[in-house]
Amino acid sequence: MREEYLLAALRMGAGADPVPEGVSAAARAVFGLRVPGGVPAAPVDVAVPPGARSADGTAQSGVRRFSADGLVIDVETTVSGGRMEVAGQVSPAPGPDTRIEVRTPHIGKVRVPSGSGHFAVAGLPPGWVSVVCHRPGHAPVFTRWIHVRS
Repeated sequence: MREEYLLAALRMGAGADPVPEGVSAAARAVFGLRVPGGVPAAPVDVAVPPGARSADGTAQSGVRRFSADGLVIDVETTVSGGRMEVAGQVSPAPGPDTRIEVRTPHIGKVRVPSGSGHFAVAGLPPGWVSVVCHRPGHAPVFTRWIHVRS
């Protein structure tokens, strides 16, 4: 088969089977979760304090660390009473007018970090969460999406 016939057949086939609405709606929703112009922070290993143990007896730390653009974002998540709590710290300590945005696919809450860079948000639904640091004069720095189970 010649290349132009194959391309013509592909064009005809593409028009005969539209994308299901559920797939299109999911794609639009995911597109809305992006941070335009943002810098993704890469995960960084966190040393586990000596003697720290999880419920199953293995060494574990509940803090996740991310780093990008000279910024470190520590994020700790817990679930209490069926609601998620997110606490963390941005370092070095952010300057004035810095905002921390804690996002889920359904709700986002904005906090002004303390002078030492600490922030906290409670009352979120368990599930996926991401943290974005907005600093004046810098591109937003965002963490990957973390899945928190109840």
